[in-house]
Amino acid sequence: MTNANSVTISGNLTRDPQLRYLPGGQATAEVTVAVNRRWQNATTNAWEEATSFFDVVCWGDLAEHVAESTARGSRVVVTGRLEQRSWEAKGQKRSKVELVADEVALSLRFTAAATTGTTKQPADATPAA
Repeated sequence: MTNANSVTISGNLTRDPQLRYLPGGQATAEVTVAVNRRWQNATTNAWEEATSFFDVVCWGDLAEHVAESTARGSRVVVTGRLEQRSWEAKGQKRSKVELVADEVALSLRFTAAATTGTTKQPADATPAA
């Protein structure tokens, strides 16, 4: 059976990425992506719009790259998986669903972007001959 838990969203960051490091040194970054949906009301023919907000969690190198390369207002495309997290605070059980990112990219739909720096080779990549 294949993993059916794969999600892609496209929208704008509502705040700068919050980068932090866990005690073991692993980087994590959190962002919120606002996704707008627009449709025409079949009854009134008026255009309507709704916005959904998604919490996104990035880990490792991806977290550092997102923190370095994006800011509030950046339009991004995020692919990842949904995970539910539960905890207890002040005697109350809490839970939330987050999008754990596998990939984050700047969207070029409404603007152009330039990249700088070098790219890392994945650990399992073979160098080109």
